[in-house]
Amino acid sequence: MPAGVCGCCGPLRPRYKRLVDNIFPEDPKDGLSKSDMEKLTFYAVSAPEKLDRIGAYLAERLSRDVVRHRYGNVVIAMEALDQLLMACHSQSIKPFVESFLHMVAKLLESREPDLQVLGTNSFVKFANIEEDTPSYHRRYDFFVSQFSAMCHSTHEDPETRTRIRVAGIKGLQGVVRKTVNDELQAIIWEPQHMDKLIPSMLFNMQDAEDLDRAGHPSTPSGASHDGEENPAALAESCFRELLGRAAYGNMNNAVRPVLVHLDNHHLWDPNEFAVSCFRIIMYSIQAQHSHHVIQQVLSHLDNHNKNTPRVRAGIVQVLLETVAIAAKGSVGPTVLEVFNTLLKHLRMSVDFELGESSRRNSNCSVSSVRGKESEERIVQNAIIQTIGFFGGNLPDYQRAEVMMFVMGKVPVYGTPCHTLDTVKIGHQGTKRIQTMLLSSLIMVTSGFKAKSMAAALPPPFLDPLFSISLMEDSELRQLVLEILNNIIDRHDNRAKLRGIRIIPNVAALKIKREKISKQDVAFMKKHGQQLYRHIYLGCKEEDSDHKNFELLFTTLAILTIELANEEVVIDLIRLSIALQEMALNNEENMPMFIRCGIMALVAAYLNFLSQMIANPPFCQHVSKVIELRNMEAPYLLPEHIFSVRCPIPESLDKDDHQLYFQTSDMAECLAGPGYNAERLSVPYVPQVTDEDRLTRRKSFVDTISLQVDIMSNSLPDKSQLAEEITFETLKKAIDTTGVEEQEREKRRQVMEKFQKAPFEEIAAHCESKANMLHERLAQIFELTIRPPPSPSGVVSISAGHTQHPSVPVYEMKFPDLCVY
Repeated sequence: MPAGVCGCCGPLRPRYKRLVDNIFPEDPKDGLSKSDMEKLTFYAVSAPEKLDRIGAYLAERLSRDVVRHRYGNVVIAMEALDQLLMACHSQSIKPFVESFLHMVAKLLESREPDLQVLGTNSFVKFANIEEDTPSYHRRYDFFVSQFSAMCHSTHEDPETRTRIRVAGIKGLQGVVRKTVNDELQAIIWEPQHMDKLIPSMLFNMQDAEDLDRAGHPSTPSGASHDGEENPAALAESCFRELLGRAAYGNMNNAVRPVLVHLDNHHLWDPNEFAVSCFRIIMYSIQAQHSHHVIQQVLSHLDNHNKNTPRVRAGIVQVLLETVAIAAKGSVGPTVLEVFNTLLKHLRMSVDFELGESSRRNSNCSVSSVRGKESEERIVQNAIIQTIGFFGGNLPDYQRAEVMMFVMGKVPVYGTPCHTLDTVKIGHQGTKRIQTMLLSSLIMVTSGFKAKSMAAALPPPFLDPLFSISLMEDSELRQLVLEILNNIIDRHDNRAKLRGIRIIPNVAALKIKREKISKQDVAFMKKHGQQLYRHIYLGCKEEDSDHKNFELLFTTLAILTIELANEEVVIDLIRLSIALQEMALNNEENMPMFIRCGIMALVAAYLNFLSQMIANPPFCQHVSKVIELRNMEAPYLLPEHIFSVRCPIPESLDKDDHQLYFQTSDMAECLAGPGYNAERLSVPYVPQVTDEDRLTRRKSFVDTISLQVDIMSNSLPDKSQLAEEITFETLKKAIDTTGVEEQEREKRRQVMEKFQKAPFEEIAAHCESKANMLHERLAQIFELTIRPPPSPSGVVSISAGHTQHPSVPVYEMKFPDLCVY
């Protein structure tokens, strides 16, 4: 009886178990039995409720075979699972998937590389299956951790190590594809998972770069021919895919691990890998999310504000790459934030540099301190390059705002600067910041095409720019001129005018120009005198060199091309005559090189102007003077005076009028319709403005003296106050003809007085007025200010004056409201 019972147990086994057992051959080398596998598949499709049991039984057999090292049966079991997954798409597949993932986890936990690769390949096939319904309870935490560990494999055999790493990257790619499109699997974007996913990919990308830099191939020769077996290429592809699927709220979690990885592996110096990573990021994410990346890099730069200069420079260069790509698309609200942060770090870099230079006498050697200073210069240059490149790639309307923003950060003496304390950083630090910010403005304004000058050069931008142009520093003046040339030159004519020279044929330059608009005419009427004054005062600075005169010539030429109508042409000729007279009279005691340079500038510009306005008599007069100078006084021409071996004369002969441009001759040439040649007889005098007060110039005392004199002359006299009012007086008051001319002449006389008078006379004049003011103030104080009464009633003598006895306190009578 027992024998009969035992004999019937085999046929009583469940059918699914028998079908599963039949797919395993007696010799695992024969592989999966296809006919039996087709029977098992047909049974699973016909009875989907049996899928979970089939999966559980397969998992049980696979676990037993793994423990017993029957790897052939393990391969057969995984192949059967893959085919069942591909064939079955019913609702009952959910429990079967759990058994499948359990088996994959068993393979990944083993120490055999072949089993790990086998499990990964099965998981990748599963990840490519689109499920009809989402899973509410499935989690992939284990797989993220295990695949990340495989990406960092350190197996001794290079080929095996590459296989494991490739499998790990493919597994992570499968996790990403399976989860990012599933709203119920948003947990994959949480920091604990991103901190494993992102560094694993970056590690393989970085490892390949390190091997390439060392001269070794990144993969074995057998795998290098297949791009998918290259860990670096596969990691980069997975990295791009992950970033491309990142939504608005997940950008910060995706970018932060990149920054942490670069910090941990010290990849900011050198920063080639960091730059390549952020290029991948910027080109992979959606364009509207670019500002998230920029904000992350900016905050990271703030966190490293006390790090080494090379690390900060590396972060700034990465920021340059990100903003360069983002500027072509949508930057979002971070435009001014980028510039504000960069300017803040520029100030800190200058502070660090000045702090190091002040500690030269400490324990550090001079060479090490200079090395730190040069490294800070690297940071500063990187910041300036970033500011300029970013601003230069913005649209014109945003570029105008950036120009105003940067100009507002330039420290100017006498004006408040909210971000830069010029007192703390001193004159050297202030000049350094001015130079760097103006250099960045040159890059921002390069290629800027403004429709009107009033919009491109508003007073809040123009006034501080002109104030800096009056500084006694040739480098700052050159930067200001270059900024002006960039903004005014709207037709790209500046390249044709480079170099101060006598141009024989201006028409051959093919200069592009348009008719001046009404808005530009109004701009020149309002700000033309500021421009002329800037050029006039810039010419007589003693530290000007060849480049200064080149830029001055370019500025005059571009003004003529872009903004000159008939009235402006006359003003420019008057300015040229005034410069010639200033060089001849030499009231400023200028060096002979500066005087000859001014003469050469006037000759080069009038030669250009005469050909631009196409006035033959004017051209003949200018050419005649130039030819005579070429024969008798070549040092008055730009080709000679700015050459290295040009002899400089000891003096200029004022009496030889043929060597100089004559006002009367030019007035005759311009007589006729179109030009008001009579205005040439009125000498040009620069307007007195508040710009000198904002700069460190010698004319500071002159400006104060002029203000005192004008104020004193504007005060009415007592005799005028007592004048009897009659009909004739009222008639004179109403009749204002000639009053403006008298006021203009009066101002001119006052200015000539203070410009030509000796310094001792000016000082004595100011001292006498100051003494008179102090005497009047002393009289007022004596009449209004009394010492408090003494309760003792004692007579006191103070400052030579007898004080009357005061009333005691108890005898004083106070108002009722003061007594209680």
